[in-house]
This record gives sequence, C-alpha cells and structure tokens, in this order.
Amino acid sequence: MESPPTGAQGWEQPDRLNDQHEMRGPMALPTGFQAFRHALYQSTRMRLQPGHRVELVENGRIFDEVVEAIRGATESVHILVFIWRPSEPSDRIVEALCERARAGVACRVVVDPVGSEEVRGEHDFDPKVEQRLREGGVEVHYFRPLSGRWLGRLLGRTHHKLVILDGQVGFTGGFGIWKSWQGEGDSPEEWRDTNVRVEGPAVREMQLAFARTWQECGGALLPESCFPELEHEGEGYAAFVESTGGHGLSDAERMLRMVFAAARRRLWIANAYFTPPKAILEQLLEKRKQGVDVRVLAAGPVHDWRIVRASQRATYQEMLKGGVRLWEYQPSMLHSKTVLVDDWLCTVGSTNLDALSLHRMREGSVVVADQRLASKLEQCWERDLAHAKEMTLAHGGRTNPWRRFARRVTQLLAVDR
Repeated sequence: MESPPTGAQGWEQPDRLNDQHEMRGPMALPTGFQAFRHALYQSTRMRLQPGHRVELVENGRIFDEVVEAIRGATESVHILVFIWRPSEPSDRIVEALCERARAGVACRVVVDPVGSEEVRGEHDFDPKVEQRLREGGVEVHYFRPLSGRWLGRLLGRTHHKLVILDGQVGFTGGFGIWKSWQGEGDSPEEWRDTNVRVEGPAVREMQLAFARTWQECGGALLPESCFPELEHEGEGYAAFVESTGGHGLSDAERMLRMVFAAARRRLWIANAYFTPPKAILEQLLEKRKQGVDVRVLAAGPVHDWRIVRASQRATYQEMLKGGVRLWEYQPSMLHSKTVLVDDWLCTVGSTNLDALSLHRMREGSVVVADQRLASKLEQCWERDLAHAKEMTLAHGGRTNPWRRFARRVTQLLAVDR
C-alpha cells in the first residue's frame, strides 16, 4: 500500500459535451492506499478504518459459522436477510436463536417478505418459521409488507444479508437462509457464494444498518450496549458501505466506481447478475486500455433469471473486443458479489452489478484493504476458473436480438440521472 503521489488528479477530459455534467467516463485516482481511502470517504462518507480481522466464509460453511456464533452470543443476535425459507439451514438457525432467547439474549430478526416468499406465491415469510421464532422468544419484523402498497414498495426491498453478534462480530455476503446455500457450490442445487466474517470497527456500521432497518420495521431503539467500543482485532483496514437506493447516484455505485478506479494491475469481478449501466462498462473498458488485467466471472447455464443472463451476455461482445476476459461458472449458480483489485483491495457483500442493486434496493458490502484477504480471494478465483468456461466472440460472446432486448428491459430499472 504505497503513499499517493503529489498532485491529485480528477476527472479526465470528457469526449462528449453532456459528459461534463454527469459522472461518466474513467476516473483517475492518485496511486496508493491513502488516496483510495480519501476517495472512498469523499464519495460514500465511509472511511477505511484500521484494526480488522476479515475471514472468507465460502458456500455452506456460512451456516456452520453463523450457528456457532449465535450459540456463543451473550447479549444480542441481530439478523437482517432477504431470503429466509423453510429448510435444514433454517431449522438450525431457528433452534440456535430460540436457545439463546431462552437464555436471556435479545434476538431480533428482520425478514424481507418478498425475497422470502415460497412457491405458493404468497409475498410472506413462512408462518410456521415465524411462529417457532416468536414462541421461542425471538422478536420478528417484516421489511415493508406489500399489502395495499404494491406499486411503491415492490422494488424497494432490502437485499441485505447481515448477522451481527453482540455488536462485535458481523457476517455479510451473498447468502440467504435456504437450501440453495448448502454444500460446496459444485452442483445445480448448491449455489456458489462468498461471504465474510468481520471483527473490528466496521461491525458498528453493520449494526447501524440493522438498527435503522429495525426502526423502520417497527422495532424499538437498540440499547447503547449494542454499539460497544470495539478493539482493533487485526491488521486489515475495512469499511461497511450501505446503499439505500433512490434517485441519483447510489452509494453502491459510488463505492464500486472508486474501487474500480483504484486498479493499477488487476481488476477481477465475480458477480451473479453482471448487467451494469453503460458508464460502468465504459470504465471497465478504459481500465483495460490502461493495461489493467480486467476479468469478469459471471453466472453460467445454471441461472435463476433467464432474462438477466441474456442481458448479461449482451455486454460480452463489446467487452471482449475491448480486451476484457470473461468466464461463466458452469456447475451451479454463481451467486458471489466480489471484487479483487491488485494485491491489496477487496469487496464482498450483497451488491450485484445490476440496476436493482445499484438503484432500487438496500445493499451492503465490506470494502477491505488487506493483502492477506486479497491472497485468499485470488485462491478462490483460481478454483472457480477451473470450473468455468471462458467466453470468446466465436463461442457465446456475440450479441443477438434477444440479448439486446433483455438488456433494454433490465436497464429500465435504472434511475435516470
């Protein structure tokens, strides 16, 4: 992590007149950690803080780690999740929560009822799971029930995946509480996902994201003890960047644009729904022109949204012609949302590179400056590429009318800024 050079740079001269008035085109950041740290703070109000221990938690191991952490909680357990459906992972977590609640630990749960709907088609959390939680002493709230307010609330969901224990340990990533996140991500029924366990000051920001949502859902103010002063647990720098959607440029997009701009040698993106706005595609192409090794690992033939995969593939032709390398994960649904920059910067969280995540939904990602974590994420990439197919213009990379149509449809959700 080198120091920034003297003389900060700003926006490069735009090629088109309209670009003088919008956040478009490549952004030139000064080199080094301190320059990126200031850029992230200036753009998202979140500053990378020292003293973090951040560990990758891949695939089904998330449930082992979360259950163990819940059983060790002494004061509070807070869960905010987009998908919670009846399953073996649900049973394990419900049992652990009820055991802690009976022991006097305050257990609070917020569930998005749209994400947690079942095949029966009801936009509701499963009543049996809810009943077990409530009878066990767990307080449960829904995030923005749809009843009577469909039009205004359907897209404004919380896509967070947060578990916070005693205000000191936090988990986030792409996981949901359902059977799809079991296993090792190597079969169609078991999704490939990446999560993190966080200790350090950023856990306070994760707790704050939960608290704000808890209030909106009718929960009481959390006691001050839920926000303890946190010891510096490790050598990494980290920040939790929350985004609430709405009009204009979201914090999710601001965060990603700054992370991408920091790349000097390597920019590797793994994302479940790779359908970013044109401005981000232009930024990736510009980074490649600058000599950065730009790679994208996207979801492949096992996909939960056919139109999204078609929209994703509509970006391939331009990316490939610009020198970006693209892979599709083959064995299962790739659900990870990670970025690896050079050998020191990473992001892991719930933020997809699509219009919903960037402009409509509540999201959260941890930005980490830690060479040790970057090395581990690089090892994940190496394993995933062994199960991925590289796209070329001759094989899967060219666009067609269906893909162009899908791209237009998915971009309708973007905010016109």
